[in-house]
Amino acid sequence: MLFSIVGTDHPNSLEGRKAARPAHVARLQTLNNEGRLVLAGPNPAIESDDPGEAGFTGSVVIAEFETLADAQAWADSDPYVDGGVYANVVVKPYRKVLP
Repeated sequence: MLFSIVGTDHPNSLEGRKAARPAHVARLQTLNNEGRLVLAGPNPAIESDDPGEAGFTGSVVIAEFETLADAQAWADSDPYVDGGVYANVVVKPYRKVLP
């Protein structure tokens, strides 16, 4: 089943995000290589693809997991959680309708 994973950043967490990003992206690449990743990306703090020092407010991942518990465990072990970037993470079942 698909699950949405929405992480919300702590204020002023850009440096921590930069430090944890390689490990965070590596985990996403693994999901992608397994054919389980639908989409993933950050939420810029301003209306820009490159927000610079404004940073980000969070991230969205939509991916396939066996169970909600599996999705939650994956989200809980994210480098952005370990690095103190995310203030909270919400994991919910997701049903793709379009496209």
